[in-house]
Amino acid sequence: MPHYAKNRYKRLPFFGEKQVASTFRMVRGDKIPDTVYHEVPDFNFENQKGDTISWDQYKDKLIIINLFYVNSPITVANQNLKKIATGYLRNKLIHFISISVDPSDHQKQLGEYAAKMNLPADKWNFLSGDTTSVYRFVRKGLLLDVVDHQKDAIGKIIYSNEVLLLDNQHRIRGFYDATNDEAMSKLDDEIKVLVAEDLRGIKDGR
Repeated sequence: MPHYAKNRYKRLPFFGEKQVASTFRMVRGDKIPDTVYHEVPDFNFENQKGDTISWDQYKDKLIIINLFYVNSPITVANQNLKKIATGYLRNKLIHFISISVDPSDHQKQLGEYAAKMNLPADKWNFLSGDTTSVYRFVRKGLLLDVVDHQKDAIGKIIYSNEVLLLDNQHRIRGFYDATNDEAMSKLDDEIKVLVAEDLRGIKDGR
């Protein structure tokens, strides 16, 4: 029995603003308005191979996405993600994205970092872009915190350690602390729940 079988009817929540749509569905003869959930917008960032990456490369995929930067002293976050990503190397539905919040991270730095992580770009992309675009995407799209062009007293760029789980419509279905083992275990479990949801063809959590 699959690990997620005991949770196969569990529906993961949606995060972000919600709006009532003008469309509706019929439920036992009643008109129920549809709900429009927050969607992470498209982007155009460069990866470790110098390719421009957007949602076009992730059509109908489930995404695990987080923030980092090459010289961050918080190395445990992506090491924890690597453990999870390694378990999904053969699963073409699951993909990982890490976005640098350091404007000095370019293709060379990302390439060296990706080589150390030793996972293929078609499974895990490390991305960077101009500060304005990246920070706007982080705050408005991912609903995470990052401090603009500032470092704290010991030289760390201030940013969130949260990992996001996105469904195939780029809606946020979970937040997880990448430095917390229990949260990472929950992420792994809820990836399986979302895979089951995707296989059942559920589009709005019903």
